[in-house]
Amino acid sequence: QVQLAESGGGLVQPGGSLKLSCAASGIAFSFRSMGWYRQAPGKQRELVAHITASYSTNYADSVKGRFTISRDNAKNTVYLQMNSLKPDDTAVYYCSVPGSGSWGQGTQVTVSS
Repeated sequence: QVQLAESGGGLVQPGGSLKLSCAASGIAFSFRSMGWYRQAPGKQRELVAHITASYSTNYADSVKGRFTISRDNAKNTVYLQMNSLKPDDTAVYYCSVPGSGSWGQGTQVTVSS
């Protein structure tokens, strides 16, 4: 059973930074792709960033150049470094193993002055 636990969200001013973490268990983490998603109020959940087992990454156009996804296989953890945050980045952020149907509880990110 896949278990995912996100942390690191909070309130930050526009232009600020946050680093999210997602600890995974119940999977062969080092062999799996991982994704960060977000869902803003009234909007559908969207893929923000994705990292493969071989460390290839891709990003939504809206976050390219500002967000960086990384992973630490020794800790079964995936990270999302978010810089130059904008109010439009406000959302609940989730990690997931693509295709697993498993989600964590999410972590709230609010960008506001």
